This record gives sequence, C-alpha cells and structure tokens, in this order.
Amino acid sequence: MTTTQHEYETRLSWPVSSDAGSTGGGVRGYSRDHEVTVPGVEGSLAMTADPAFRGDASRLNPEQMLVAAASSCQMLSFLGAAARAGVDVVGYGDTAASRLLLQEAPARLDTLRLDITVQVAAGTEEGVVQDLARQAHEQCFIANSLAIPVELTVTVDPV
Repeated sequence: MTTTQHEYETRLSWPVSSDAGSTGGGVRGYSRDHEVTVPGVEGSLAMTADPAFRGDASRLNPEQMLVAAASSCQMLSFLGAAARAGVDVVGYGDTAASRLLLQEAPARLDTLRLDITVQVAAGTEEGVVQDLARQAHEQCFIANSLAIPVELTVTVDPV
C-alpha cells in the first residue's frame, strides 16, 4: 500500500511593530501580536493571544483558529460526502465552540461542539443527511487529529 502525504507549512513572525517591546521587560513588557503567512497564499493572518492573556481582541487567537479549523474541515468533508451521495445541499452553517480549561494540568480546550444547520432541497430525507454528517465527522482530518472530543448537533432544514 502506498502512502500519500500532503505537507502543510505556515510561517510565523514576531514582532509585527517596532513598539512590540521585548520579553526583557517581563510578562507585561511585550506585545502578543504576531502574523502568520502561508507560502503561496496572499495576505497574512493577524494573530495574538486571547485577551485574558494580554492579547488584542481585534485579532484572531490560536484557540479560535483551532475551533475554526475543525468547523471548516467538518463542512468540507460533509459537502464532499453529500456530493458523492447525490444529496442537494443548498446551504450550510454552524456555530463552533470550545472553552479553555485552565484548572486542568496541563490547561487544554474542552469538548469542541459544532451546532450545524444544513439546508437541503425539499424531499431530502433527514436521516440521510444525519448519516452523511456522521460519515464526514469520521473523515475529518482535523477532528481525527485532535486529542479533545468533537461533538456534532445537526439540524436539517429543507428549503
């Protein structure tokens, strides 16, 4: 059996401004703002720490990016499964959420929950959509890579 590999690379840089300070001033002496780029992709992600850890609320933080990655992967896996099954999906949205548990040792994110709404063509069986969502979850590379559980709630909305 041959193994197919897909490689992913990002580049992170800090500081992003001349007034970022340095760690020499202690934990309050430096900016958490940083930028992430992806080779071959235009633009950058303006990132920071969670505001609770001296980050800038107007920038993305790593925890939000992890939740967003799981959400996006589930959607892409679901749309692929639906297309292969001939199910006409006309809309998809979710609210994805997790929380940081600081009392844990080590601190970690809690269960990641995806509250999904799928809009399908009239006449589509809800059970088929639910099965496709479960299949997509089993195939989602991000969910399969996480140490925390990912739970789905799927609402089917025929249009």
